Amino acid sequence: MKPTRFRWTVIAMLFLIMMVNYIDRSAISFAMPSIQQELGLNETHVGLILGAFGLGYAVATFLGGIAVDRFGVRIVLMVSIALWALSIGVTGFAAGFVMLYIARMVLGVAEGPSFPAMGGAVAAWLPQQERVRALSAALIAVPLALAIGAPVTSELIGTLGWRGTFVVLAVLSLLWLPAWWLLFRDSPAEQPRVNQAERELIESGRGAPPASHRWPHAADWRMLLSNRTLLANYWAFFVFGYFLFFFMIWMPSYLKQVYQLDLAQIGLFSILPWLAAALGMWLVGRFSDGLHRRGGTLRASRSMPIIVTQLIAVLAVAPLAFTSDLGIAIGCITLAVGASMAANASYFAVDVAPTRSATALGVMDAAFAIAGFAAPTLTGWALGLRHSYQDTFLLMALLALSSVIVMLLFHRPDRDREIAPE
Repeated sequence: MKPTRFRWTVIAMLFLIMMVNYIDRSAISFAMPSIQQELGLNETHVGLILGAFGLGYAVATFLGGIAVDRFGVRIVLMVSIALWALSIGVTGFAAGFVMLYIARMVLGVAEGPSFPAMGGAVAAWLPQQERVRALSAALIAVPLALAIGAPVTSELIGTLGWRGTFVVLAVLSLLWLPAWWLLFRDSPAEQPRVNQAERELIESGRGAPPASHRWPHAADWRMLLSNRTLLANYWAFFVFGYFLFFFMIWMPSYLKQVYQLDLAQIGLFSILPWLAAALGMWLVGRFSDGLHRRGGTLRASRSMPIIVTQLIAVLAVAPLAFTSDLGIAIGCITLAVGASMAANASYFAVDVAPTRSATALGVMDAAFAIAGFAAPTLTGWALGLRHSYQDTFLLMALLALSSVIVMLLFHRPDRDREIAPE
């Protein structure tokens, strides 16, 4: 019997909601100049509002991973998306700093479970030899959303204003829910569109099955918070998040303030870096899974792509601290964004803790969420002090270099998987 391919329908649904997720998440960076002018906000206010998302996200993504392991992907993601659509809609009615701050924090809470849920879905639906390719296919939605979202959001703001734009985005978020509820199941065995051959393919390459809807035990927490590979992964993913949140949130303001570009020009110049990231993720994902299928170790197929791409990011972001040439800046931004995001799927596919995959991803994504608070907040604070992006780019170069060193020294998934409790 030829296996069905419904597992790729699951990946397609995850791709679509990640697209919506990041268009919703990044829209405020294009709307902020208009919001700032209308509501009379200063740069410190802007940094706090942009960082509020990370505060809510940090708590919810950690708890979201636990909730996914306990209650399942299907229901957790349904509740998450309904709440984030509500918070996006409320943003369009904000009357001042406090309301905007709360709306962004609630959006962070709502979107927090999304990545642990995606990781849990992939762990349940994909054999190990297909996971990086599948994760790359889903996660490529992030740079594509930011590439497409830049001109689309700019056009919506120009046509509907920033308030109307957020209302439209809220409605688009809700449209995905019925398809998810009808098609997705927490286990392939529960979905009648999956035949026996596909179930056997998934189960034969899945390794240890996910924990059966129970809360983590003390032994689980000891492993999740002491395993050297996981700790290195958490730190490197924090650095990944710092790069992503800076370029997603502050790049429009950077291009406007330093190079005096208008909103339409910013939308166009923002496309290239995110397309480079999408291409990099696709290429690295295929390379990583191909190497793993040919017998490559997890160190070679998962760790090394992160190390190499982060090293390239160091070399790309450092010159931004010293250049005033738009062409050089766009080239460096494109390389920095493309390299820093290229190994995105590799962070999710380390698979040291297969029985607690969603919880491990929740911890990792909490580090990412802290970056979501730190990057916009520290940038806003630095701009308030010196009115220059130089310190920000130098800090990013140092962070990326630290992740390279930590990964080289401590990221050993082959060794640490062997001692992980099953």
